[in-house]
Amino acid sequence: MTEVWGSPRRITGETRRTPGTPCWTSLLAHDLAATQDFYGGLFGWEFYSPGPRQLGPYVRATLDGQDVAGLGERTPGRRLPTSWTTYLATDDADSAAEWIRACGGTVGVGPLDAEDAGRLVLACDPAGAPFGAWQGGELVGAALAGVPGTPAWHELLTRRTSTVVKFYQALFGYEAKPADASEEDALTLCLEGRPVAAVRGTGGAPPHGQGPHWMTYFAVADVDAATARAVELGGAVLTPPHEAQAGRVATVADPEGAVFSLRTGR
Repeated sequence: MTEVWGSPRRITGETRRTPGTPCWTSLLAHDLAATQDFYGGLFGWEFYSPGPRQLGPYVRATLDGQDVAGLGERTPGRRLPTSWTTYLATDDADSAAEWIRACGGTVGVGPLDAEDAGRLVLACDPAGAPFGAWQGGELVGAALAGVPGTPAWHELLTRRTSTVVKFYQALFGYEAKPADASEEDALTLCLEGRPVAAVRGTGGAPPHGQGPHWMTYFAVADVDAATARAVELGGAVLTPPHEAQAGRVATVADPEGAVFSLRTGR
């Protein structure tokens, strides 16, 4: 299958991302080495450790030498998300934490410094979906986009969009637009007129045995081949490859059960 992204887009030289933009995605695993093997085999990622982390061992995943995502090892006793966590950019993590609490969310970790990389908050929205707020320092966010193996889209799956959209609008000033006429409860979140994320209401419980959660979509050149490769590496297929508005998509889980999606197109 021909790749549809064109040339890689390096996101370099930036000192900030527009607040509310998904800027980073990170996973905490029980077995960091095995998790690196899975994602390295699936996406071709290489890894390096940027230094000590107060939340435990942590590596950055790279493609072509550019940071694209993070993997950490769960510290025993800490109640942290076991799924992929979407981080939304902020200019002030401390102010973001105050707003999260004031708007009905819950702050679980932070605000705290991640050495020179930046300052973070881990929180849950009023419906219970975990997410992060990231104030960039040395790490502004993912430094490469537009090629297979990079985060391509972020979507919040929740029971009803009306229960949370005002929360995120109060935090980041999103403009919410109907996402698709074929879906009854789906919104696109826009900043400065540009779509940056989506919120989809599932009616009942969100799929895949999870509560409300942010889903990370990773770009791949061939969804069917990538899905088969995930299974070869010990993962599981939750939603088989199929055609959707955004292109061909599938949802899979890694060997520890962390859920993510694969898609073609930007």
